[in-house]
Amino acid sequence: MVTSSPEAPPRVVVVTGVSRFLGARVAARLAADPRVDRVIGLDPFAPSPALAGLLTDVELIRADARAAGTAIAELGAEAVVHLAVTSAPDPQSGGRAAMKEQNVIGTMQLLAAAQGADRLRKLVVRSSTAAYGASFRDPAVFTEDTEPRAVPRGSFARDILDIEGYVRGFRRRRPDVAATVLRFAPFISSTAETSLTRYFAQPLIPTVLGRDARLQFVHVDDALEILHRSVVEDHPGTFNVAGAGVLALSQAVRRAGRVSLPLPEGTLSSAAALARNIGVGQIGLDQIDLFVHGRVVDTGRLVKEFGFTPRTTAAAFDDFIHGHRGGRALSADRLAAAEHAILDGIRRVRAAATQDQEHVAP
Repeated sequence: MVTSSPEAPPRVVVVTGVSRFLGARVAARLAADPRVDRVIGLDPFAPSPALAGLLTDVELIRADARAAGTAIAELGAEAVVHLAVTSAPDPQSGGRAAMKEQNVIGTMQLLAAAQGADRLRKLVVRSSTAAYGASFRDPAVFTEDTEPRAVPRGSFARDILDIEGYVRGFRRRRPDVAATVLRFAPFISSTAETSLTRYFAQPLIPTVLGRDARLQFVHVDDALEILHRSVVEDHPGTFNVAGAGVLALSQAVRRAGRVSLPLPEGTLSSAAALARNIGVGQIGLDQIDLFVHGRVVDTGRLVKEFGFTPRTTAAAFDDFIHGHRGGRALSADRLAAAEHAILDGIRRVRAAATQDQEHVAP
């Protein structure tokens, strides 16, 4: 891919999803760039006090994607950075229905608004390597041109496919807008708070029996750098964003100083509801499929186009480990309690299944 000719950075930028970790930091970095005159943060929720401290130079508008058309047009936005994409349903905020409303319907409405914005010349969309799915038919390495080999089971991966489909339609309707789609590997760092970092931060880590998936991560700071460059420079196209190299799941568990608890895939899915007993958090189908099949992507296009190489997967994971070095210790009592909770739950699941079979037996 040939780098497009440079243009002046956009003076007015709208960033969605600023009530969250990634969106707040992207907006703050752009606001600190003297080449950008105004940064407007669009989000229906107020940022936490910690994030609000980063947004003192960002104009905040409490609105969702339905109001995006008015905001983008009236503000004269020259660039839109769409980061209001959530990777897991929140039971307290409407669950899966609310997640799809935000990810899929929200993106559709935002792009409809962007289509009618005359001054818009850049669109940057957060995507994910989950777009490739995870199955036994996967290639060793995915490039940006690789199609998914199977329809993903996970809700986040399906949302990502819908989002990218809408972006392709937008590109056809507005070829004058430089659209950048960034397929991020799972984020990790000493400060990131995601379902995956919570998973690796716990003393006892459930894994899939007989599987040792190859994993890639991207350091949050490198993701922020790529997002910033996507706005102030011209990099249209779709790019994999990940650290070079891989870590097997077993290697990651050992590097983190944790203990693996191998479970059959079906048992892990059933036992996911018990994860709160040991502080693991929610494990969805996206994560389980990743732990079964793994996923590795090629980043050659990113490095060539952006002239930037993210730190390796191992280095990004080591930074995460450094930030959690003073975390919870794995005491014998805690390990015994965790094992008891999981095994007791498995016994209950099996007992319920046996009882159901007895009820239907002739």
